[in-house]
Amino acid sequence: MSSTRLTAESRTQALTALKGSQTPSGELDVLVIGGGVTGAGIALDAATRGLSTAIVEAQDWASGTSSRSSKLVHGGLRYLQMLDFHLVKEALTERDLLLKDIAPHLVKPVPFLYPLEHRVWERAYVGAGIALYDTLASLAPGRRAMPLHRHLSRRQMSSKFPDLAHDAAIGAVQYWDASVDDARLVSTLVRTAVSYGAHAASRTQVVALTKGATGAVNGAVLVDLESGEEITVRARHVINATGVWTEDTEALAGDSGGLRVLASKGVHIVVPRERIKGTVGLILQTEKSVLFVIPWSRYWVVGTTDTPWDQDPTHPIATAQDIDYILDHANAVLAHPLSRDDIIGTYAGLRPLLQPGTKEGTSSAKVSREHTVASPVPGLTVIAGGKLTTYRVMAKDAVDFAIGQRAAALPSITHQIPLLGAVGLQATRRLARTWAARYGWTPAMVDHLLHRYGSSLRQLVDLCEQDPSLARPLEHAPAYLRAEIHFGVSHEGALHLEDLLLHRTRLVYEVEDRGVAALDEIADIAAPLLGWDDATRQTEVDSYTARARAEDAAEHEPDDAGAEAARLRAPDVAAMQPLRG
Repeated sequence: MSSTRLTAESRTQALTALKGSQTPSGELDVLVIGGGVTGAGIALDAATRGLSTAIVEAQDWASGTSSRSSKLVHGGLRYLQMLDFHLVKEALTERDLLLKDIAPHLVKPVPFLYPLEHRVWERAYVGAGIALYDTLASLAPGRRAMPLHRHLSRRQMSSKFPDLAHDAAIGAVQYWDASVDDARLVSTLVRTAVSYGAHAASRTQVVALTKGATGAVNGAVLVDLESGEEITVRARHVINATGVWTEDTEALAGDSGGLRVLASKGVHIVVPRERIKGTVGLILQTEKSVLFVIPWSRYWVVGTTDTPWDQDPTHPIATAQDIDYILDHANAVLAHPLSRDDIIGTYAGLRPLLQPGTKEGTSSAKVSREHTVASPVPGLTVIAGGKLTTYRVMAKDAVDFAIGQRAAALPSITHQIPLLGAVGLQATRRLARTWAARYGWTPAMVDHLLHRYGSSLRQLVDLCEQDPSLARPLEHAPAYLRAEIHFGVSHEGALHLEDLLLHRTRLVYEVEDRGVAALDEIADIAAPLLGWDDATRQTEVDSYTARARAEDAAEHEPDDAGAEAARLRAPDVAAMQPLRG
C-alpha cells in the first residue's frame, strides 16, 4: 500500500502525476471529478481494481452535500411505503456492511422512536412496516448488526425520551439505524484510495473537458486554485460525480446530453445535548419532509427542510424562515420548546435530485431507482442521485459502466476493503486505556477519538509523544485535542483554516461562535505545517472570521436570495474559476 497521508506535499505530487498523464505511458485509466462521498467511493473502487486513478475536487473534500447531510446511514423506511423492497434491502445491506466490516469506527448504531398517535391501526401498520425493515436487514450475510425493533408503551417511551410531549403520542416503536460523521467518512475514503495508489488533489477545478479525434472525451483541463496553474490531463475514462454541479460539468463536454439534476435545500439546527432530555432519536413525518431529532456526541441535530434552491450551489445557507420552520415542527412534539437562543449552530446542504429521463442522445443504465449512470458522450460517465448509505454501490455501478467489458475481469472488491482505522480497532480500544492514563484524557475524549480515528489513533499518539503539548485540548474548543488539528494538516489534507473548522472538525456549528475563539490556537498549530508566514496566517484568520460573520448575518435574512447575498460578502479562500465549455 502507498502512504496513507494526505498533505500539501502529497497534493503537489498528485498534480505532478497529472501533468505526466499527457504521455502515452502516463495516461490515467480513470479521472474522477468530484470529491464528495460518491466521487471518493469511485476513486477507491477504481484504485482497488488496479486502475490508475486520480480524483480532483474544486473545493475541500466533502465541501458540498457530503458534509451537510443528516449524518444517517439508514435503509430508508419511507421506501417501504413505496413497496421498493429491493432498494431498502440494498441500503440495509450497505448499512450493516459499514457497521461490521468497512467502517465500524465511523458508523455507530442509533436507536430511534417512531411515535404513535393511534392505538390500534397505527401500531399494527407501523409495527408491520418496521418488522419488515428488520426482516430485510436479516437477509444480509453474516451476523445481525442491529437489535430488533420493540413496541413501547407511553411510560416506556417517556423513560427513553422524557422531553417528548405526552399528548403527542400514545406509545412508540423503537427501531435501529446508524449515524456517521459524513465529512470524516469522505476524507477517510479519499485517504484509503490514496493508500491504494490513487492521486488526490483538492482545490483543483476542472474548467474544460478535452476530446480526441473521434469526439470522445479523453481528459480534462484543470486549474490548481492554490497557484492558478493550468494542467491538461489525459484519461481513458472520465467520471463526473459532482452532485448538484452535474449539469455544469456535463456542459464542459460541449454536448447537450446527460442527466438532469435539481437542487433541494435541507437545513439542520444544532442544540446542546442537555437542552433536550432523551437517550434515543426521534423520527416524525411532516407535511413537507421528515423531522429527525438525532442524538450526536455533545448535541442534537434537528432537521430537515426540503425546498428548491435556485441560487449558486456553492454556499447554501439557512434562512430565518428555515430555522423557524424547524423550531415550529420540533416544538410541536417537545415538552420544553426550543428557542433561537438554544441554537448553537446551523448548516444547509443541497440534495441532488435526479430528474426523470435523460437528455436526448444519452445512453444510460438506470441501475437503481435512486441513482442513474449515463454517458452523454463517449469517454464520459456521469452518475447522479443516490444517498450517502449506498455510496459504495453507486461507485461500483459507475466504474462498471465506465470500463464496460473490462468489468468482468476486474470486478469491484470494495465490499471487502476496510477503510483506514477499521483494522485493529479492538486492540486500539484496549490500548487507549493506557494512553488516557498517560495524557489525562477523559472517557468522553477517548470515545471521541476512537469514533473519529479508530486504529489510526495510534498515529495521533505518536504526534503526542513527539510533542506532549499536542495531547492537550484546545483552550476554546476542549472537545478536540491540539493533535487533531495537527493531524488534519499532516494526514488529512487540510490546506486552510476553514478546512479544519468545517470538515476536519465540525466547530463551524458545534460552538456558538463557529469556532472563532479557537482560531488563533488552531492557526498557531497549522501555520508551521503549511509554511505560512505571519501575513498569510493573519489572512487565514481574517478570512474565516469574515465567513463566520457573513453566515451569522445570512441566518437573519428571510429568503434564499437575501441569505446568499449576505453570505457572499465574505470571499472564498480559493476562488473558483469560470467553467469553459
